[in-house]
Amino acid sequence: MTPGSGTASSSGVGTQVVRPGVVLLGLLALAINLRAALAGYPPLLETVRDDLGTSSGVAGFVQAAAVLMMAAGSFAGSALGARFGRERALGGAVGLVALGSAVRGIPALASLIGGSLLAGLGIGLAGVLIAGVVKEHLAERAGAVTGAYVVSMMVGATVASAVAVPLATALGGWSFSLAVWAVPAALAVAVWVPVARRTAVPDRAAARAPLPWRHGFARLTACYQAGTSLLFYGWLTWLSPYYEGQGWSPQRAGLLLAVWSVAQIPAALLAPALAERRRRWRFWAGLTLACGVVGTVGAMLLPMPSGPAPWVWAALLGIGVGAGFPLGLTVIAWRTPDGAASAATSGLALGVGYVSAGLGPLLMGVLIDLTKGFPAAIAVLLAAAALQAWAIWRIGDRPAA
Repeated sequence: MTPGSGTASSSGVGTQVVRPGVVLLGLLALAINLRAALAGYPPLLETVRDDLGTSSGVAGFVQAAAVLMMAAGSFAGSALGARFGRERALGGAVGLVALGSAVRGIPALASLIGGSLLAGLGIGLAGVLIAGVVKEHLAERAGAVTGAYVVSMMVGATVASAVAVPLATALGGWSFSLAVWAVPAALAVAVWVPVARRTAVPDRAAARAPLPWRHGFARLTACYQAGTSLLFYGWLTWLSPYYEGQGWSPQRAGLLLAVWSVAQIPAALLAPALAERRRRWRFWAGLTLACGVVGTVGAMLLPMPSGPAPWVWAALLGIGVGAGFPLGLTVIAWRTPDGAASAATSGLALGVGYVSAGLGPLLMGVLIDLTKGFPAAIAVLLAAAALQAWAIWRIGDRPAA
């Protein structure tokens, strides 16, 4: 039985035709905000810690808690979409991102934590709801569309991290730099409102699609997302510190992280589209994961801080994590029968993935402290890659049973 089969989609009464191009433009506008609000915080972390007088642990907890709230939003997203309609709920989710960003404009620890939790919840909800909207409106080009909106997310995150410090200087404080991301989120909601208003009001009596914990395909996608999410957030957190430990300056290590980020963009855009051409999902998922594994092993065994190797490892790592997330969402869009099932399966997969993303880097930090080095922490990433590889093999290219 396919995940969510036997349950109603969000369709009800009052449906009007919405052009696919309009839906796509709206999704791209919303997606810009699904990493930007949180990506602007790490460059300001030390400034925030000094200004508020908090420990490094508390400052780091802000981001970890936001990621765990993304998991909570992912688990709740499909039910919220069934209750209010995926398109309406999606607008509300990005509205939460705008609200959370605005709350962080108050320079206090409570507002920083509260606003980050709100933003994380909105991001988690939106990620699941977007998957259902793609299945409902753009299923014929699910791979290309998924790649496009993931690239939009990456662009938003890259810009947010790049301008965080200059904005803080120009606007007069770190809190204003964080709050400014309420503006594009609110504008994106305004762009999305016409789409939401022209879609169906859900049938309140219709059954909801529960999270498909018992379905084999859904569990495999959860394992896949757990692996790729841990690889992404693990390297996001520790790539720069790892090479600083090799004797690099913070500025050079930051540039290496930028190369890692840039390499993700073409991978996220091209890999799902190439997989879609002949539905060779396992080949492309395996190939891009192999790039990430080579980069991970290379960084661990041959860091070679004085040569070009780190830049090669960073680019390979970026290809692996850049393609991993959209390929996971693409296979869900292909294998589920309708928007409700797609949202439910995505909710389970993303929720499990964000739990890994929130806890994995913390585990790596503990191992670094205990072992006084990075090999044990990097081994955690290799274990995540092994889990992802197993899921890729089991999912394969055949339709779900």
